Amino acid sequence: MEPILRAANSEDWITIILFGSLLFVLAAKTMFYSRFLNFMILPFNNKYIFMYNKKEKLYNWFHILFTIFQVINTSLFLFLAWKSYEKPESNNYPFIFPIILLVFFLFLTVKVLLQLTNGFIFGSQKTFSEIIFKKLSYLNYSGLILFIANIVLSFVYVDSKTVVVLALILFLGVNIIGWVTVLKNHQKLITAYFFYFILYLCALEIAPLVIMGSFLK
Repeated sequence: MEPILRAANSEDWITIILFGSLLFVLAAKTMFYSRFLNFMILPFNNKYIFMYNKKEKLYNWFHILFTIFQVINTSLFLFLAWKSYEKPESNNYPFIFPIILLVFFLFLTVKVLLQLTNGFIFGSQKTFSEIIFKKLSYLNYSGLILFIANIVLSFVYVDSKTVVVLALILFLGVNIIGWVTVLKNHQKLITAYFFYFILYLCALEIAPLVIMGSFLK
C-alpha cells in the first residue's frame, strides 16, 4: 500500500464555531424550556411576543443567549457567502471571520444604542424598548435559518451560491414578518414621527442590506 498524504481539514474551525454557537441554544432551551417552545413558532404565532414583550425584554438571559447565537451565525454566514462568491485561493482566509464578527457585533450594538437614545429623546423609552425587543426576537430567530445554511454551506453543498440566495430569502422573509408586526402594533407612534421613522428606516434598516449586497457582489 502506498502512503496517502492527508492534509489537515481547513474547515475544522468552522465546526468548532458551529458547535460552540449551538451550546448557547441548548443553554437557552435547558433554562427556559417553555419560552423556547414559544420562540420556535415565532414566525407563525405571536404568542411569544405577547407573553414576553411587557416583561424582562432585552435583558433576559434567554434573549441574550439567542442574540449571541444569532451574531455568531450571521457573521459566519457572511463569511461563507463571501467565500462562495470570491473563491479565495489563500489558506489564510479564516482570519477574515473575526473581522466580520467584530464589525457586525459593533454595528448591532451601535444600532440598538441609537434606538434606545431615540426613545430617550422622544420620551418613549418603554415603547422603543418594546420595538427593539420585537425586532431582535425575529432577527434572533433568523439566526436558526443561518445556522442551518452554515452547516449546508460548510459540509453539504460547499460554497453554493444557490444556498446563499435561498438563505437570504428566508432570512429576509422572517424579518419582514417582524417588521410587519412592529408596524401594525405601533402605527400611532410611527405616524406621529413619520419623518424620523423614514430617516431611521433608510439609515439603519435599508442601508445595511445595501452594504451586505455590495459586499457579496
